[in-house]
Amino acid sequence: MTAALRALSPGLMTTLQDLGRPGFQRLGIPVSGALDPISLRAANMIVGNPVATAALEIAYQGPMLAVEADSVRVALVGGGAALDILDESGAAERVPPLQSVRLQRGQRLRIGALAGGAVAYLAVEGGFAVEPMLGSRSTYVRAGIGGFGGRAIVAGDALPLSSDDAAEREERMLPSLDLSAPARFRVVLGPQDDYFTDAAIRTLLEATYTVTQATDRMGMRLDGPLLEHAKGFNIVSDGIAPGAIQVPGNGLPIVLLADRQTTGGYPKVAAVISADLAALGRLMPGAKVAFEAVSIDSAEAARRQMAADIADLEASVTAARREGVIDEARLMAANLVSGMVDARD
Repeated sequence: MTAALRALSPGLMTTLQDLGRPGFQRLGIPVSGALDPISLRAANMIVGNPVATAALEIAYQGPMLAVEADSVRVALVGGGAALDILDESGAAERVPPLQSVRLQRGQRLRIGALAGGAVAYLAVEGGFAVEPMLGSRSTYVRAGIGGFGGRAIVAGDALPLSSDDAAEREERMLPSLDLSAPARFRVVLGPQDDYFTDAAIRTLLEATYTVTQATDRMGMRLDGPLLEHAKGFNIVSDGIAPGAIQVPGNGLPIVLLADRQTTGGYPKVAAVISADLAALGRLMPGAKVAFEAVSIDSAEAARRQMAADIADLEASVTAARREGVIDEARLMAANLVSGMVDARD
């Protein structure tokens, strides 16, 4: 029998994602990959995987999965989500944040609504046994490629596991992980900032915008003050960089994310720097967004600092032993005494 996690309920939008498939944008194929690559890396670190291993990206509401393997180790990172383990009776035990847990056949794991971010990542030791598409296991739903049949998981899916031998390894944990959003997201102006009035540039850098419900993996639509075009809103289509802020004719900015199109014909006023994209990707609808302009040199320095922080994070992973948890309700309901002895006899 193939080791697997079976989806009893799929969650709102649960897909397999890794760090994406760069190198094919000239063919019109987006990079895709995790909206929050920091949390993806952290989840993989905790279960002992290479940091680019594909994991389940969970958006807004998590799945319930049944374990169809002798043993599997998992870790959940991001989104303020809770991971509960359910036994055959339905009794639940909550796993501490940023810590791996070993699950046995017949157990179920449940991930509820995300409260602290838009996405969370469930990594499994050894990863999922799916074939890569153009070097990546990331799901690009619009084209139906990658992941589990090119789509989000549905109830009944058996998600095949690459490993079924987690029983003898210690659990691991991260002492802490800062997933807070910056007060202002850093941007580099351009490449078409000359298509906007000076007032529009000031507005972009001074106003506060709100993430709308229309946001998805392709782009984050923002609501707020309009940005006035100086030369119209149509250009000859050109390449789209990650984090590019495109402004169509309605004057409302769209920040282009993991599943962004490879080219676009609206002017791009700026681009969010790569070091801030993970924090942007975890924002929920209703979150507030403000921007500040930085130089390319500053953006490159921030990228180097991010790489150093990731290396420090991996070095901080430690072994962890979970404390025993007493389920008082089950204890009180159990018949703990099977007989009685008279102490006088």
